[in-house]
Amino acid sequence: MSDNNINKSAGSLLSDALSNVSGLVRSEVDLARAEISENVTKAGVAIGLIAGSAIIALVALNVLAAALVAALANAGIDAGWAALIVGALLAIVAYILINKGINDLKLSSLAPTRTVKNVQRDAAAVKEAYNDK
Repeated sequence: MSDNNINKSAGSLLSDALSNVSGLVRSEVDLARAEISENVTKAGVAIGLIAGSAIIALVALNVLAAALVAALANAGIDAGWAALIVGALLAIVAYILINKGINDLKLSSLAPTRTVKNVQRDAAAVKEAYNDK
């Protein structure tokens, strides 16, 4: 084989390798974009559900809190103390719910974990292929 053929083969191999890496990077970027879009859509739906349910819950809680305060007052507890007890219980429930919602929306749940795994796998494969040559 002549030096010219060897140079063409090396050039061809380099061109193919660059083309493959470029295609791989494009596909990983596309996957990351799709995964982030999917996660953001899920988060948007979750936020919409939380907002809608919060509005309905506020109306329901107003009615139920008033009924509970009235029931406690009828049971012999001063109306002021009844309102304080009901308010404290509702504040505890609200605290628990808001913590749950915040934990569900942490940035780690929005990260493109599948893409990260694919990139790590691809990098290991390229490294292995490079080491084999």
